[in-house]
Amino acid sequence: MGTLILAVTALFLYSVGTALQALHFRGRVESNLALTTLIGVLALVPHGLLIAQTVHLDGGFDLSFFKSAVLTSWLIVFLLLGLNLTKPVGSLFLAGYPIAILAIIAALANHIPSRVVSEQSYGMLSHVALSITAYSLFTLAAIQAVLLQLLNRQLKHHHNSILVRNLPPLQTMESVLFEMVWAGVVLLVLAIVTGAIFIEDLFAQDLAHKTLFSLLSLLVFVALLVGRYTRGWRGVTASHWTLAGCALLMIAFYGSKFVLELVF
Repeated sequence: MGTLILAVTALFLYSVGTALQALHFRGRVESNLALTTLIGVLALVPHGLLIAQTVHLDGGFDLSFFKSAVLTSWLIVFLLLGLNLTKPVGSLFLAGYPIAILAIIAALANHIPSRVVSEQSYGMLSHVALSITAYSLFTLAAIQAVLLQLLNRQLKHHHNSILVRNLPPLQTMESVLFEMVWAGVVLLVLAIVTGAIFIEDLFAQDLAHKTLFSLLSLLVFVALLVGRYTRGWRGVTASHWTLAGCALLMIAFYGSKFVLELVF
């Protein structure tokens, strides 16, 4: 199947999913877990085939800036669909699907020279897989943190807004956020460890930036978890720390790619 057909199919399904979630959020339609899951899974299929055609190359994987975004957005939707089966995270689809839409459009519109990771380098592939999965999960945590902050603000001002009516209770939002952070920290630690084992020089010129900001983001997330259990951090404080850690991780993940591939 042609790349353009796969892209258009995925974009259409993600758009339908976004519209459905928006209608549910506005109270126009009832929430339907089966339908939500079906649309998401159907969208992941052409999205995944698109990755197979554009990211997977002979002998390796193209992990250039926009191709990485396509792969990461697929993982974001995949993780979100899995979480939605047991956690009240349906509102995150309103950000997750548009992220996938933008990533696919950007990848089709831009042609950057490949940065291939050999598929024979199993250690490197494990590091890349853990890194991308950790980043995808922390992206969801960042969206959750933004919603948590908005909900907390609305409740403090006693507003009966659309957010208050549709989002889960504040305590539930916080609980889900910290579960995401815990899982993300485990994955990030494993990614850093595998990088230390399988990458000859983590502080080489094109990796120093990534390594430094990854370690800084890990420190922020660990500090957040320590603060949670020793000082009772929650609400806006937890949201701010989560967003700070996610911002550092975004710089680590995309910063060096942006500079090396789009600036120079």
